[in-house]
Amino acid sequence: MADRIDEGVVKVHDKCMAVKTITIDLRAYDLLARHKRPGQSFSEVIKEHFGRGGTGRGLLAALPALHLDETSLDAIEAQVRWRRSSPARSPRL
Repeated sequence: MADRIDEGVVKVHDKCMAVKTITIDLRAYDLLARHKRPGQSFSEVIKEHFGRGGTGRGLLAALPALHLDETSLDAIEAQVRWRRSSPARSPRL
């Protein structure tokens, strides 16, 4: 059967990857494209930015890039003190 059109064609597909088409305006595309690194898909960019919530490990990884001035640190400490004095507390079980 040498006349078969698909002879010699290797069929490859990802069983786990469902595909949806979305429409976004040019401004949204530009914003998304700014976050895309070489070799990265738009799906990966979206999952990276909107995927699972933050974790302790993610916070630890972000700490080296975090720079807070004294004013910000003072404001955080004041907020923590205020919350400690607040009567709205979770019950101790």
